[in-house]
Amino acid sequence: MAKNKFQVLFEDNHLLAVNKPSGMLTQGDKTKDTPLNDLAKEYLVEKYQKSGEAYLGVPHRIDRPTSGLVLLSKTSKALVRLNKMFQDKEIQKTYWAVVKNKPAKSEDTLIHFLVRNPQKNKSTAHKNEVPNSKRAELSYRVLLSLDNYHLLVVYPKTGRHHQIRSQLSAIGCSIKGDVKYGFDRTNSDASIHLHARSIQFIHPVSKEEQKISAPAPVDDPVWKACMKKLKGA
Repeated sequence: MAKNKFQVLFEDNHLLAVNKPSGMLTQGDKTKDTPLNDLAKEYLVEKYQKSGEAYLGVPHRIDRPTSGLVLLSKTSKALVRLNKMFQDKEIQKTYWAVVKNKPAKSEDTLIHFLVRNPQKNKSTAHKNEVPNSKRAELSYRVLLSLDNYHLLVVYPKTGRHHQIRSQLSAIGCSIKGDVKYGFDRTNSDASIHLHARSIQFIHPVSKEEQKISAPAPVDDPVWKACMKKLKGA
């Protein structure tokens, strides 16, 4: 479960960008646990003293065990435009991933064909196209190395189910804590060391360029060690 509520990173009349803690759902599911979008609606009702329920659109989601930036819309106009922008790949997303095994190449572009298994909530990455597969592409770069782990910056070019998790696993670089995709043990809080770091896009209403970044979890020793080394680099 999430230890704390979200952190507001950016807000204007049309958009709300927040830093989601690991363990929190973006939207509700069969578990009935309180999701981010419900908490964000409560935040808007309280902040603006609304008499009824606040409007909130969810143009994209990140996995429950993943932390980081989620962009929400406060107006239907913004939601329609953001949906199209995500679909047309006009929003550049950046992730941080901590892995135990260093990739063979310090930077590379990975292309796989993913097959999703809804029953297991898992995607399998194949090198070649297979039936019912969807093409997935990402680029990565090794940002820094600790004694036991390596921090990668990842740029997904497509938005497939569990794409980063399955593609990194396919090259032998499972994300720390991600036992579903091959890591040897879970993290104590059931998180995985995948963090939605930033997004860059043209504002759907004002048309101004926006870049929003989310700090990594501060209460985790591995993330803390990564950030300390990053600042010292």
